[in-house]
Amino acid sequence: MTKIIVMTDIHITSEGDQIIGLDPLERFQTVRDVAQRDHPDASLMILMGDLTHHGKLDQYQRLEGILSTQSGRTFLMLGNHDVRDTFREIFADTATDRDGFVQGIIDLPQHQLIMLDTKDGPFGHHAGRLCDKRLAWLKEALTTTGDRIPLVFMHHPPFKTGIIGMDNINLENGDAVLDMIAPYKSAHLFCGHIHRTISGSTRGVAWTMFKSPCHQGVLDFTDPDSSLSVDEAGSYGLLLLTPDGVVAHSQDVGISQEIWRDTGSKSD
Repeated sequence: MTKIIVMTDIHITSEGDQIIGLDPLERFQTVRDVAQRDHPDASLMILMGDLTHHGKLDQYQRLEGILSTQSGRTFLMLGNHDVRDTFREIFADTATDRDGFVQGIIDLPQHQLIMLDTKDGPFGHHAGRLCDKRLAWLKEALTTTGDRIPLVFMHHPPFKTGIIGMDNINLENGDAVLDMIAPYKSAHLFCGHIHRTISGSTRGVAWTMFKSPCHQGVLDFTDPDSSLSVDEAGSYGLLLLTPDGVVAHSQDVGISQEIWRDTGSKSD
């Protein structure tokens, strides 16, 4: 069974800078190391955007330093906190499409992984959008799936979650994306951006969202502030690719890992 590690919203800062008192680089390295320790047989790691907090050159350099110690293949995606041109200065080998957007396809025997670039506008514009060129690219990618199951990855969710602060900065043309994916009944969509583990379906598309290795979003349905954050355990996602679909697990890191049986004793 193929395993894929997924992380999103790692928000690497410049050296010495923190987010709500946390060091994003340290948190990312801790979560990454646990994921790779527990799943050394994972064939791929996908980082679903907001690689840095400010899109600065030194922040991408710090990330590159950590990834240089990585085992296995990694695919990097962009989010609203990234800067495409600066990212490509450091990660020049990352796959791009013919128009220079950071998106790509990985064909597996029974699945097709489609990674999208939802970054829109200059730094500071936090909503996402897929322009006509990227929509056309997605449509073409989906038509090449054949008998494979399409798994689509994007930073911004193309749907509302009820968390209005983040819903106000989601993918602006989400319905167009969902309607393009919906005819592929076995498809599954994976997103980040909200820093929470959420699952559901919208317009006939099943989807899963993952938490951040660093700071987490707040379950608040009334406050329009999109910057609300809380210090909770970091997390990674683990996808198990099955012959007829995909199973998505979310694993917190930084809490007790002791395993107890219902007899009241720990397992050996």
